[in-house]
Amino acid sequence: MTESVRLAELSRDNIGAACGLRVTPEQEHFVAPVVQSIAEAYVNRGTAWPRLILDGDRVVGFIMGAFDPDSEIDAFRAGVWRLNIAAGEQGRGYGRFAVEAVAEEARQRGQSRITVLWVRGEHGPEDFYLRLGFRPTGEELFGQIVGELRL
Repeated sequence: MTESVRLAELSRDNIGAACGLRVTPEQEHFVAPVVQSIAEAYVNRGTAWPRLILDGDRVVGFIMGAFDPDSEIDAFRAGVWRLNIAAGEQGRGYGRFAVEAVAEEARQRGQSRITVLWVRGEHGPEDFYLRLGFRPTGEELFGQIVGELRL
């Protein structure tokens, strides 16, 4: 990964590239497409934190954090809602970079943990999140494992 990796807010200049981002075909049933995440961010404007992952000017991924400290659902108070790394860009540290950025944003907002939900299965994200230090809480929401990372 290069020093030119950064997060960027969505804009009229990058929305097309964001909507065109695709994960590998075998991962498609584990994560919603970016266009769906953008729609969800629009209707959750107070809590959603959508960002593109850029390497230079190249879109390599998308992450959507969520920050709702008053949520009735503990797992939705601070965490990763979506992470999509482009098929040809995986394994280069972009996902780790983006999750660490969500963790840093959570720290700045006074949170002591972040959560993520995942579905188990071949080609799924579980191993990735476990390598980053997330641990299953023993809870499931919407048929997904809840993982947490203490900050």
